[in-house]
Amino acid sequence: MSTNEYRVTGMTCGHCEMSVREEVGEIAGVEDIQVSAETGRLVVTASDELDDAKVLAAVTEAGYSAVRV
Repeated sequence: MSTNEYRVTGMTCGHCEMSVREEVGEIAGVEDIQVSAETGRLVVTASDELDDAKVLAAVTEAGYSAVRV
């Protein structure tokens, strides 16, 4: 298990959270996603080591930008 935290910019509502959750959820091995537009926080838990590049690409695909915290 590994858990990584990211700061996402550009999210403003529940729909934004859902978009990020859907894209990140497509990454193989992801088991839990906690995302908050209010705090800009994204916490991803996976069964194996997470590839930051894949998470950041998924957030970009959803229309936002992120950095690992």
